[in-house]
Amino acid sequence: MFEVANDVLVMLMLAAFVAGIVDSIAGGGGLITLPVLVLAGAPPVTAIATNKVQGVFGAGMAAINYARGGHVDLRKQVKPAILAFVAAVAGALLTSHLPTDVIRLGLPVLLIGIALFFALKPGLNDVDRAQRIAPGVFALTVVPLVAFYDGLIGPGAGAFYMLGFVALAGYGVLRATAHTKLLNFASNLGGIATYALVANPWWGVGLAMGAAQIAGAWVGSKLAMRVGARLIKPVLVTAATALAVRLLWQMSA
Repeated sequence: MFEVANDVLVMLMLAAFVAGIVDSIAGGGGLITLPVLVLAGAPPVTAIATNKVQGVFGAGMAAINYARGGHVDLRKQVKPAILAFVAAVAGALLTSHLPTDVIRLGLPVLLIGIALFFALKPGLNDVDRAQRIAPGVFALTVVPLVAFYDGLIGPGAGAFYMLGFVALAGYGVLRATAHTKLLNFASNLGGIATYALVANPWWGVGLAMGAAQIAGAWVGSKLAMRVGARLIKPVLVTAATALAVRLLWQMSA
């Protein structure tokens, strides 16, 4: 049923639980689960595909929890989520045709920029501000752009969604986090739909990790709603910085 030994499966599920907590608060859960899948023996493409399978459960659980807490109306996000799904499918289909290495070179710089933005910009809290672009424009530009990247490469997509909601849509940090999750869910689902055809995900492992992701996302989203920006900001800064460092280390290895 499972593609790995039981002790390895337990390790993967523990990693998914922790990733679910981190991802539901600030994104970046893939920073934990993707390397662990590779260490467990999954080929790179299989690891990416399996990571999408397990990640979709955590994003879905977080979206439901934030909606129950009154921080997001999921019905109003249906159209942007559809755009995210389609854009992620396009990104995944074009993975072998676009210069992803060039994109990876610029990614650490962008992630460090996001970390600095949330760490240094004064007054970032849970209070909404004036929006810089209309919701329709945001849905037609920022959402598909980030979702396309999520399907193409993936790491850091949650941080990019967060930056868009805070800097352009004018959302407070907690509300931005809540609105990120359904879009993350949709772009993960688009990635799964594509990788299921062109790759061989570890479905058993992915579903088991998905169960652990649900538990982690429940814990993380509850913590985020209780503490708000005081928790979300440092976790986001730490996750974005760690991902940037890991990418730079990979390129120098």
